[in-house]
Amino acid sequence: MVWWHAVLIALAGVWAGMINTVVGSGTLVTFPALVALGYPPLTATTSNAIGLAPGTVSGAIGYRHELRGQGRRLLVFGAASLCGAIGGTALLLSLPPDAFETVVPALVGLAVVLVIVQPKVSTWVLSRRELKRERGKRNVGRPGPLLFLLIFLVGVYGGYFTAAQGVMLMAIMGMLLAEPIQRLNGIKNVLAAVVNIVAGTIYAFIAPISWPVVGLLAAGSVVGGLLGARLGRRMSPFVLRMVIVVIGVAAVVQLILRQL
Repeated sequence: MVWWHAVLIALAGVWAGMINTVVGSGTLVTFPALVALGYPPLTATTSNAIGLAPGTVSGAIGYRHELRGQGRRLLVFGAASLCGAIGGTALLLSLPPDAFETVVPALVGLAVVLVIVQPKVSTWVLSRRELKRERGKRNVGRPGPLLFLLIFLVGVYGGYFTAAQGVMLMAIMGMLLAEPIQRLNGIKNVLAAVVNIVAGTIYAFIAPISWPVVGLLAAGSVVGGLLGARLGRRMSPFVLRMVIVVIGVAAVVQLILRQL
């Protein structure tokens, strides 16, 4: 690995750690960067999952104040994410690499669309919640089987391809839980950490991994996760979102060109 590749990967890890903590979709920074530097998509995905896991943990720790009193909820939701991550990882490793390379442009495109529509979804969720409260419905935001199922399915997606799982979690929890946005963000960080740790642990033993990449991403994502937890509330979500969209679109184009 040449020195400037190492610098780029480490910086991508810092930026991804910040984005994952504040918004989600940090993989849409690191995955395209690794593919652009010549790593196969499968190796980029597995190395990325392991490398960004420490950043998701540091981001969750940064939101520890918002997570007070949420221990029981985190255990239940975390179990759903854990089972989903195992299923998604098994899916990735059982299918041939060609299948992953074929479907990954669509997954990146889906992630980009989710990032774009997230503000609209959040606005709709808040208006829907207020309308229910005005009508006197008492069970607004009380978790039920649907929420557990959706968290499990996001875990499956995250175990297969991690991009935008944070956006998905924020969308479904925002619709089904009546909690402040910062608390939901903290819960999202914990669940994303569970998925990345589970998937990364499995990948470490049986999947193609670039350990130098893992080390660089891990160091960068830890720094980024801590910075994101401290500075995220001051950063413009619009700027972060536009960066993610531009990088994501570039990744889709690059991945499609690789298949031509």
